[in-house]
Amino acid sequence: MFTSIAGRAVVVTGATRGIGKGIAGVFARSGARVLITGRDAQAAEATVAELSASGAEVWHVLADVGTRAGCEAVAAAAAERLGGVDVLCANAGIFPEARLAEMTDDDIETVLGTNLRGTILTVQACLPALAASGRGRVILTSSITGPVTGFPGWSHYGASKAGQLGFMRTAAIELAASGITVNAVMPGNVMTEGLADLGEDYLAQMSASIPLRRLGTVDDIGYAALFLASDEAGFITGQTIVVDGGQVLPESLAAAAG
Repeated sequence: MFTSIAGRAVVVTGATRGIGKGIAGVFARSGARVLITGRDAQAAEATVAELSASGAEVWHVLADVGTRAGCEAVAAAAAERLGGVDVLCANAGIFPEARLAEMTDDDIETVLGTNLRGTILTVQACLPALAASGRGRVILTSSITGPVTGFPGWSHYGASKAGQLGFMRTAAIELAASGITVNAVMPGNVMTEGLADLGEDYLAQMSASIPLRRLGTVDDIGYAALFLASDEAGFITGQTIVVDGGQVLPESLAAAAG
């Protein structure tokens, strides 16, 4: 039996949709008090209404985590509404497609600014609250794309996700003295709002490459994050959990077919 996380103060960035919303939902259903961030007011309000419908305590703050001011606003909102931060899920990320030959300076800056710099700045801004918690947990949403695999059009995205893991390892060493652990979840193909628009044929092809024969769910990622936030995971730091249904294991589609 795992120790209850009820009442813990949890911040989830980029949580108005997709994986971030799933992570926030898992923590909310587990009794945590949750602050979500995003840049779309309407989406944020709708997510708060949905997640709090069953009685969970959920708030939102509008912020661009790619800026220091945005991250400081998140930390300030957490102090005001949650009274601190026990768990920071640095999830905010974007993945616009751009082939390397045509990639612009803005393409690079936008992706690295949100995905990598945003991770670093968010952790920095929340450090005092995480240290004061005495059981601070930082959980990064990385990806198999970049650290393990590649996909055409996502070289800047892959670089940002690999960069998160480089940051994680040194941050885990530096923050250990404050009792803060830093770990990462690495999702494979997960069913989100964007994927549903790509059509049944595309989804079937993606599922065929996964040994478990299905796409992941946002809850699959959320429960991995919940474990890393638990007291029972308190001796785990600087590590990654791949949540991909075995996607990275086969060396070919033929191997995936079993």
